[in-house]
Amino acid sequence: MLCNLQCLCLVSPSLPLFTPHQGSFHCLIPTHHCLTFSLFGRSVNNFLITGPKAYLTYTTSVALGAQSGIEECKFQFAWERWNCPENALQLSTHNRLRSATRETSFIHAISSAGVMYTITKNCSMGDFENCGCDESKNGKTGGHGWIWGGCSDNVEFGERISKLFVDSLEKGKDARALMNLHNNRAGRLAVRATMKRTCKCHGISGSCSIQTCWLQLANFRELGNYLKAKYERALKIEMDKRQLRAGNSAEGHWIPTEAFLPSAEAELIFLEESPDYCTRNSSLGIYGTEGRECLQNSRNTSRWEQRSCGHLCTECGLQVGERRTEAISSCNCKFQWCCTVRCDQCRHVLSKYYCTRSPGSAWSWGKGSA
Repeated sequence: MLCNLQCLCLVSPSLPLFTPHQGSFHCLIPTHHCLTFSLFGRSVNNFLITGPKAYLTYTTSVALGAQSGIEECKFQFAWERWNCPENALQLSTHNRLRSATRETSFIHAISSAGVMYTITKNCSMGDFENCGCDESKNGKTGGHGWIWGGCSDNVEFGERISKLFVDSLEKGKDARALMNLHNNRAGRLAVRATMKRTCKCHGISGSCSIQTCWLQLANFRELGNYLKAKYERALKIEMDKRQLRAGNSAEGHWIPTEAFLPSAEAELIFLEESPDYCTRNSSLGIYGTEGRECLQNSRNTSRWEQRSCGHLCTECGLQVGERRTEAISSCNCKFQWCCTVRCDQCRHVLSKYYCTRSPGSAWSWGKGSA
């Protein structure tokens, strides 16, 4: 089955598009992402019916940017109890079951940031006819011994298109909608905050007496790490409904930050405490941690991976179960003159660890799920 979003490429079939994770050019969205992006695709298509036709050019970049944000979300939360499941990837409040938790704030921020990042990259690479490098500062003194020059990434353009598309998906007029719009903006501000100054030296015999510098987007993983840190210290807001005014920021009726302290504009905010992600809850779309893989006795791993078995299993009342599988691989390879390589076939045991119920439980993971 073709992904709904593949039709977006028909706008400009020859347009090469940058995606942050692959670092390469893609047009069609992989079919295994169809489920993830079906709702996002419908929202974009709905916008295209009523939105400015001039923005048709950017729809594929928008979809790929949102995809990169979701992939980063899954990476950042791979060893957390909530691991960015597909059912959480919804960017508007039209569904009344939509939560306003800390996790929701991250989804909005990373998706908005992903769209801005990809649009900005495509712009700087000359993929859009009406957009290119930001040269507005070129020739001006930036600091002692250096001036602005080169090709700075055009974040102004990326921010404008990201705001247009992502904020337009928010149709609600309640506190949750306001929260989502705030976190969309926090994601875009994170793109700016993580930009880096890159310089090139000039001078006789490489003396570097003067430098030409420009601003570049950081690696997208750095942006993900930055927003994950924001998530961990996100602010819970007690909303006063009298402060809210009807409207949608994408239409310019009000600005989300009006309801919050100006100092919080770059912070992630949430309205509701997170539910218990240890236990499966179908009504809330929570899968629980039973059956999740964890890492044990692993070297060169992050602190989240090192504590994964305790965090996902033990602290959730589950046991750590071991599964052993036998694998065959080439070993003891030797070069023989001339010209072959001969190897032995070695068997070795691989151990993987999963969160399981105790043997006495009525329902065990090994029997209850695939």
